Amino acid sequence: MTKAVNEDDGFEPLNDYPELERVFFPKTQRTWALGVLRLLGWRLEFNGMPGLWGVAVVYPHTSNWDFPIAMLAKWAIGVQARFMAKDTLFKWPVFGAWLSALGGMAIDRSQTQGVVGQMVEHFAACKASGEMFWLGVAPEGTRKYQAGWKTGFYHIAHQSDVPLLLVRFDHGRKVIGVDQCIRLSGDMDADFLRMAKAYKGVRGYHESKASPIAAMPKGHA
Repeated sequence: MTKAVNEDDGFEPLNDYPELERVFFPKTQRTWALGVLRLLGWRLEFNGMPGLWGVAVVYPHTSNWDFPIAMLAKWAIGVQARFMAKDTLFKWPVFGAWLSALGGMAIDRSQTQGVVGQMVEHFAACKASGEMFWLGVAPEGTRKYQAGWKTGFYHIAHQSDVPLLLVRFDHGRKVIGVDQCIRLSGDMDADFLRMAKAYKGVRGYHESKASPIAAMPKGHA
């Protein structure tokens, strides 16, 4: 399940946090989920999470298939990663419980500090208590083609001073790569160039729907 370097194509994953001890989850990983991924033809490349806290971006997101594949990868690794969802979705008893079980985290968009502020506060609280917290984000925000990535994930990771894990959903090679992390510099343009390099050659299920790896231009939703 773990593979730091793909010898077939010379891929060398980025790692800006060599000082952090890699975290594995032997007590919570589900071998059946890894088996299902293999039956579906997928290979999982994972060499441990870089520390207890961080933001994981998943790219590209072009198909409904991406979510169940992501859940299988999450269970196979065993990480209790969370993802953000509107708080109103959790008001439905059965659906809300299901979302919570999958890792959903209710976000109140009406709060004055906004989504970024809420997440930065949550990271600070988790660091203070020593509680592990990994936040998963699909920065395109939709399966449709967009002019760029929404940048909320960037501000959350940078302001919280946590690693940014670059997760690859490569439908071309049938590889889920959870093995690259970068340290954000605050220079968004430079950091996005590094992200684009890390995702070079990665293909979505619908290639034409994959958004360019760049900050969403002003004036776009």
